[in-house]
Amino acid sequence: MAELDNLEYFLKFPKQGFCYNQIDDNDFVFVVNEKKVPVILLFGWAGCKDKYLAKYSEIYERKGLITLRYIAPVKCLFWKRYQMITIAENLVKFLIDLNFDNNPIIVHCFSNGGAFMYQNFSLALNKSPKPLQIKGVIFDSAPGRRRIISLYRAISAILQGNVFYNVFMSFIMTMFLSTIWIYEVISNCINPRPNFQSNPLENLKYEKNKWPQLFIYSKNDNLIPHTDIEYFADFRKKMGVDVTTICYDTSLHVKHLPENRQSYMKSVYNFINKCLNGKN
Repeated sequence: MAELDNLEYFLKFPKQGFCYNQIDDNDFVFVVNEKKVPVILLFGWAGCKDKYLAKYSEIYERKGLITLRYIAPVKCLFWKRYQMITIAENLVKFLIDLNFDNNPIIVHCFSNGGAFMYQNFSLALNKSPKPLQIKGVIFDSAPGRRRIISLYRAISAILQGNVFYNVFMSFIMTMFLSTIWIYEVISNCINPRPNFQSNPLENLKYEKNKWPQLFIYSKNDNLIPHTDIEYFADFRKKMGVDVTTICYDTSLHVKHLPENRQSYMKSVYNFINKCLNGKN
């Protein structure tokens, strides 16, 4: 664990002597350059705890890949979103300082919180002094349209606790944040700020980067409807992006790994292998 401008990140390297072509219970191997080991950036959902995100990084670490986990603070995702620009720029600088500019990098982002982090990371890449070798992006339960009911449910999931306190505070915070959203829309119409984009689904639709994208989602997601993700994936596909989709029937929001472990792991491994062997 370390700090990135007072924000926590978790970086893990393969153990010394790790054999990259070892076979485990999944019979899947990556053939990699040991001097340029792939790096997986995991951007957590709003309110995510690292112990939960670590369960996802573990499926990459067991294959000998480098992982960096980062969860943007809730305040930056909901009402101080302008700070995400600086966070993303510092993250890009940090990766360069680690000499990861020659390593293949794949982003795995969760829910709209992770997608928003990725959106700012993508913008920060345009101002990077050195290009990073981004090879692909995995969207887990994202991106989705901004809806008041989805916002309420997300806040409720973060707060947890006593049901009466939860309902009251979730309602108050939803109204407060909805007001901020409306203000941002009006303010940006009057005085456009190209580097400040707070709507992941609408803004990422037109992202100029066209590396492959994998979408993992479910018809049973109660926060982000599967139709939102399918609309976005189809839009990106029409933009010329190599798109892969995995849709489950029953798993809940950001719960696809624990409920569909084998097929989930197979899907991400196949996607990463395609990205590492592609020409993007």
